[in-house]
Amino acid sequence: MASLKTLIHIALMVSALSLSNSLSAEDLNGYIFEPGHSSLQKWLLPKVAPSPENNPQSQEKIQLGKMLFFDPRLSGDGSMSCASCHNPMLGWSDAQPVARGHKSQLLQRATPTITNAGFNHIQMWDGRAKTLEEQAIGPMEAVMEMNSNFEQLLSLLKNTQGYVDAFEVVFPTEGINKETVVKAIASFERTVVSNNSPFDAWVRGDRLAMTILQIQGFKLFIDPGKGNCAVCHSAPNFTDDGFHNIGLVSFGVEEPDLGRYRERPLNLMKGAFKTPTLRDISLSAPYFHDGSAETLEDVLAFYNLGGEVKTNLSPNLKTQSLTQDEMAAIIAFLQGLSSAPKSITLPLLPQ
Repeated sequence: MASLKTLIHIALMVSALSLSNSLSAEDLNGYIFEPGHSSLQKWLLPKVAPSPENNPQSQEKIQLGKMLFFDPRLSGDGSMSCASCHNPMLGWSDAQPVARGHKSQLLQRATPTITNAGFNHIQMWDGRAKTLEEQAIGPMEAVMEMNSNFEQLLSLLKNTQGYVDAFEVVFPTEGINKETVVKAIASFERTVVSNNSPFDAWVRGDRLAMTILQIQGFKLFIDPGKGNCAVCHSAPNFTDDGFHNIGLVSFGVEEPDLGRYRERPLNLMKGAFKTPTLRDISLSAPYFHDGSAETLEDVLAFYNLGGEVKTNLSPNLKTQSLTQDEMAAIIAFLQGLSSAPKSITLPLLPQ
């Protein structure tokens, strides 16, 4: 008698095959759907995120940044660290519809994951930070977020021997200042990388890494006549680093969050927000900048409608005609974008 695992595998194969007449190595927009084929290689990320010339990586700098990232003493009242919102156990986000800041104030937007932020060309939902170093300082200086007092913070660091020693090793000529603090934090954030998912293994040539249903989902994902997801969630980090108004209900309120428009006042940017990466997407619910989608099923249903508020809608948004089976295939593919969880050892904070 066939095992339960075998029967489940057969059932998934039959379901996937019902979505398409063939899963042969056919061409679609230049892709050949054979594991390891050269046409797929553009979807692979490098092993490490790039670093700017003025902030090269070193193990000592990464370790210092890790300590600072997890240290609540960086906040104004000593209650919040960067990890309070960017929790490694919650996909480097916080599992909340919108973030909570200083004294648990509800903020306007969801906490974006820092996963693969080192590959971004621009940071934050509205793109107001160009680099990870600029991003790192933003929440600390924001009164409603960490509400850090840098004068007090730098005094604390300079009077904590463990930090004095660490900064002496990493920044022997620069010392302890605002710039070196954020350089260290950004260096640690660049190590938060997801690039070893089942999808990555399949692209590298492992035929068993993804199911037939997931492969069909990938085809639907990149097909302009179907999901058309890759028009914004492009290779290799599943983001175009662009800004789009996708028609969320929250844009239809009396005074909506204008997003990118406040940084770049063009009409097309009203209500536009940065395209997030989809890597590790199954770990970082809820979704969208306002946290309004609880599940991936909610996300696919929303996009199938082409958005809800059509005012100032991105030209990339169009009503889809995906069936329930097709949406299930795309979701199966998205679940294949998550790398195996990495254990992280919390740092021993200097006293």
